Amino acid sequence: MDERRGIGYRGELPWKLSADLNRFKHLTMGHHIIVGRKTFESIGRPLPGRTMIVVTHRPADRFQGVLVAHSLEKAIEISEANGETEAFICGGAQIYEELIAQADRMYLTQVHARVDADTFFPDFQPEQWEEVESIEQPADEKNQYATTFRVLNRKK
Repeated sequence: MDERRGIGYRGELPWKLSADLNRFKHLTMGHHIIVGRKTFESIGRPLPGRTMIVVTHRPADRFQGVLVAHSLEKAIEISEANGETEAFICGGAQIYEELIAQADRMYLTQVHARVDADTFFPDFQPEQWEEVESIEQPADEKNQYATTFRVLNRKK
């Protein structure tokens, strides 16, 4: 998210951050990832090496190569039934908003910029979270903005 919690613009990521995409791939490989319909449509395809669960409230929606759930609860049930130990919630904003209260951990990329955004990460209470990792990534030819990769665990 950017400095104002922006995460998207016109259905796409509002930045080019190769290090963030590589980190996302590394973290999610071999896991279930849960996304909303709009996020899946913006990606445009199933991501290799991961089991994607698309949450849609439209009963007629069918997508190739992914599992479909008609509620977030069902998506979580599917991942748990498949033996998942750490399902990744990967957007969009509505999905984040509904599940942030249940999350135990956040892998948060803090983008050190203010970008044009029309989609935002939900407001959350930082005092409820403990930072357990922080890695700085400077801007360079493959990363449009400087970022900080943070891992936050919910305080007990």
